[in-house]
Amino acid sequence: MANPVGEDSWLAYVEEESRHASDLEARVKVVELFKNAVNAEPGSLKVWLAYCEYFWSLFIDCQSGEAGWPEEEQMLGRELFSFDAALSLWNEGYEAIKYRLSDSHEFWNRWISIELDQLARTRTPVGVRRISHLFRDRLQIPHATWDNTSQMYSSFLSTYNNAAYESEFKEVTKIAQEAKSAYELREPHELKLSRAVRSGDEEAQKTALREYLDWEMAQVGYTENPALTVSLCLGLYSRALTGIFSFDEEIWSNYTVYLSGRHHDAKKSRVRYLLPNMLDVLQRATTHCPWCGQLWARYILAAEVVGLSFQNVEAIKHAATNTKALEKDGMTGILDMYAAWCGYLKRTAMDPSAHEDAADVAEVGLLAALEDVHLWGERLYKDTYRGDPNYRLERILIQFLTEVKGEIDQARSHWVRMSKKEVLADSYDFWLNYYLWEMMVYASTPRARSPTPATPSSKTMRVPELATNVLHSAVSRKTMDWPERLMDVYLQHCNDYEQPDALHYAMDTVYRARKRVAKRRERENAQAAAAYAAQVQAAHPPAANTMTEDATVQDSPSGSKRKREATPDDAAQGATKRAKNADVNGVDVVANEQHLKRDRENTSVMVTNMPPDVTATAIKKYFREYGHINQLNVQKEADGSSSALIEFRSTEDVKSALLRDNKYFGQSQIRVKPGTGLTLYLSNYPPSADETYIRDLFKDCGDIFSIRWPSLKYNTHRRFCYVTFRDADAAYKATQKDGNSLEGKYKLQCKYSDPAHKKHREGAVAEGREVKVKNVDPKATENDIKSVFGRYGKVATVRIITNLSGKNLGTAYVTYETKEAAESALELNDTKFKSQILHVELSKETNYKPFSTIKGDRGSTASPPASATDGDVPMPDEHDGSRGRSQGPSPQEIRARTLALMNIPDTANDARIRSVVEKHGDIVKLVLRPDHEGAIIEFADPVAVGRASLALDGFEIAPGRKIRTGNTSDLFKEKSERGGGDVPSAPAGGKKPGFMPPTQNVRRPAPGRGGPKRMLGFVAAPKKQDGDNREDTKGNDASAAKSKSNADFKAMFLNSGNQPVGGGGSSREAEGEQQGGKGAAGPGAAVNGTKNASP
Repeated sequence: MANPVGEDSWLAYVEEESRHASDLEARVKVVELFKNAVNAEPGSLKVWLAYCEYFWSLFIDCQSGEAGWPEEEQMLGRELFSFDAALSLWNEGYEAIKYRLSDSHEFWNRWISIELDQLARTRTPVGVRRISHLFRDRLQIPHATWDNTSQMYSSFLSTYNNAAYESEFKEVTKIAQEAKSAYELREPHELKLSRAVRSGDEEAQKTALREYLDWEMAQVGYTENPALTVSLCLGLYSRALTGIFSFDEEIWSNYTVYLSGRHHDAKKSRVRYLLPNMLDVLQRATTHCPWCGQLWARYILAAEVVGLSFQNVEAIKHAATNTKALEKDGMTGILDMYAAWCGYLKRTAMDPSAHEDAADVAEVGLLAALEDVHLWGERLYKDTYRGDPNYRLERILIQFLTEVKGEIDQARSHWVRMSKKEVLADSYDFWLNYYLWEMMVYASTPRARSPTPATPSSKTMRVPELATNVLHSAVSRKTMDWPERLMDVYLQHCNDYEQPDALHYAMDTVYRARKRVAKRRERENAQAAAAYAAQVQAAHPPAANTMTEDATVQDSPSGSKRKREATPDDAAQGATKRAKNADVNGVDVVANEQHLKRDRENTSVMVTNMPPDVTATAIKKYFREYGHINQLNVQKEADGSSSALIEFRSTEDVKSALLRDNKYFGQSQIRVKPGTGLTLYLSNYPPSADETYIRDLFKDCGDIFSIRWPSLKYNTHRRFCYVTFRDADAAYKATQKDGNSLEGKYKLQCKYSDPAHKKHREGAVAEGREVKVKNVDPKATENDIKSVFGRYGKVATVRIITNLSGKNLGTAYVTYETKEAAESALELNDTKFKSQILHVELSKETNYKPFSTIKGDRGSTASPPASATDGDVPMPDEHDGSRGRSQGPSPQEIRARTLALMNIPDTANDARIRSVVEKHGDIVKLVLRPDHEGAIIEFADPVAVGRASLALDGFEIAPGRKIRTGNTSDLFKEKSERGGGDVPSAPAGGKKPGFMPPTQNVRRPAPGRGGPKRMLGFVAAPKKQDGDNREDTKGNDASAAKSKSNADFKAMFLNSGNQPVGGGGSSREAEGEQQGGKGAAGPGAAVNGTKNASP
């Protein structure tokens, strides 16, 4: 695993390891981790103090058997964790942090207390001299608690060296004057910084510390003791870089620049500073700020200065490119780092003492760097990447080809290629450098020797023609950013080097260019003036309204109206009014608070970077001390780690869990962030949308962590879900899709989920803008209805209820823009439209059934048989006289065409199921039963049942939910889900019935018809007689005449495509109001009654 970064991360990691250190080997490993920690954070007081305390505890534990160490480990521990080693470690830690003015006393006080405890037991002269020396050294170091240290030294002398008290104390006070003066000079800054820390204002703390650092860096030029001043400045930087500025690239850059200057001063003067190694500092800087290309560039340069090998410098470059953070600021950091690397390659090849292969290595490296940068830019910006506007790598390559390889033509080809790039073609700086390069080549080219004796024709003037062409091309461009500068250079160049005709041509070219540029500048000035005027007008709007109001006030006799003074009765009256308003509006504060007890959006945290093999039990055990966990969702990431969305009981639990941010879970440093702003409320998407559709919809926004669907157990027409993203930025991008049109029919609603801001029922029905039209002519179209109802107001939508095959069922819904228009349209009630008398009424809110039924063009005469325990038996349609008993299909035929799907989550709606099933045959009727985790499908062809059964059995309709097929009796044995959501259900079967007796089938005779009438949910009891129901099966289809073998079924299945589809008789047209209702209005219907609340 990668090493932690920052003192808090190191402490969390070591704490996690020490918690499980139960033997000597594990304890030694913890000590090694502490060594790595102090090397990574050498100025951290917290790390040093924790290290010394842990080492001292090991020394104490191995001295006796009270700690429970085995005898062998105890003996070995006395050698590893000796008294001298412990005191030496305390001394080493003090030397590393002693110049931290504000908090170094915390470490010192703990160390000196250990020393005094040991002296109290031994009272040796050597111990007295040792501690006296420690006190004298400490009092010569500036620190905030100098007076307390002096008092401790006074008490020490009184106890152990009272005879020399006055002389010792007088001498120490004298030599400590410089330290006291140094602290007094810095005390105002320390007090200001301390106040900012106590206030808890992070920005104020940063501002105070920045000002303190700037002041401290400037003191080196004004002090008489530069060594002490530099040490104090380094101590201040230790506080900043291990604290609030540990990941601030600006402060790290300031620190490296300051250190570089002090190293430079140390080389020139006799002053010797105790300065840290530049390579170590830059290594830590790039670890803390891996996105900063400037720090990587300094790191490579410092490695070159100290003479590291090519392999070591290349390793630094690879470390930079391997970090994903380098592209944090776009291409800036990438180009900075690659510019330093290419510069190193060029200088290595130009070194006279370089290896003979250095030039070839440099050429390969330079070309590879150019290609890498180009690929990196295309990956980040796609087709919009235009290259580096400063062409840094290209200039290094051109210089290398010119001076090292001597390949002038190849170098010129790079100039020509860059001149065609839009980002460089309009830059005067590019053309000027191109021109200077051509002049350098011209000057370095040796003059050709003239023939002897010279002839008049051989005496020609040598001119830099290529350089002239470069300037001419630049001046000819109409979009140059600074053409005036290039015009001057062009004329001066031709005047110095060219022939008269070339100079004349240049003057003409520049003259025309100046006129063109003058017009361009006029347009730019006019646009700038217009923009400035608009800005001024926006900042100072007309004061006409203000003047009118002022005039009104002046006309009033008193200048303003005097408000009636408040009285005590007003307060009571206001309270009464508020109470009444609350009663009228139905707002119950207590009920609202009770409802918001489960507020997922504000009581959840997102935990990332957990171990790959982590279990839910381990996560609950890890967080159980921070609060009660309501729900836990763990997922594997692409990088092998695990992430979890944890819902706690309250917001207080969330605050406690956030304390584990950057702590360690085993070997992994986890991140714990609030779940607020990650979940979106989504509605009005296509009814057939599933999890794949939602993920594809937001794939350009970011990664989706989970999708939470509502339970349809009590309302099968709910159409919304909750989408949780992995980060807040992705969720914000997704909200920008709010209002987008999907499939040209649906206006997507995509908002942040907030249970505290529930939406009241809205839509055409709730607002009274929709009318329901029954008895519509079957041949009428939406345009026909719109033309009639449009006379009463502007019509928004018209929806005609149809079955699965698109046949008009005689019911339509007309939505107006206003409520008044809908009320006016009621005049069309009982009027004739085409061949039918219309029945028009305002649409009303419906109480949704716990199941959904959709019928096709070929309706069924009876429902699939119901279980004996199922009590939902709808009444028959009394007005259905178009079908006789002899014409309808028998129950056996319906049973042969019916298939039951089980283990369907109660979050799947009928549209999703239909989209899966209709691929295998024409559907007559689909009944969704979320209360039994399933659906009943009646096909038009019995062969389709077998085909669908084979294809759908084991089909995964939702993650972890595979469909099982069977008959209706199997379906009604299924139990509904208790918690809702996409939770795998237990397999059906095997559970014995309870003590309640099964309900009896209800049989009602129909008027004018003998025998029982079999409707939806009815199953006739089988007759017990010899012959196996021969009377029942006598008139049925051949497929039901006898039990078929597997070979018969296979043959029927394979030949199904060549046989005509049997329907079993005519079917009844279902009225949209009874079965389809408003919920079957088609995909364009809006979702009414959906509230934005946590499910």
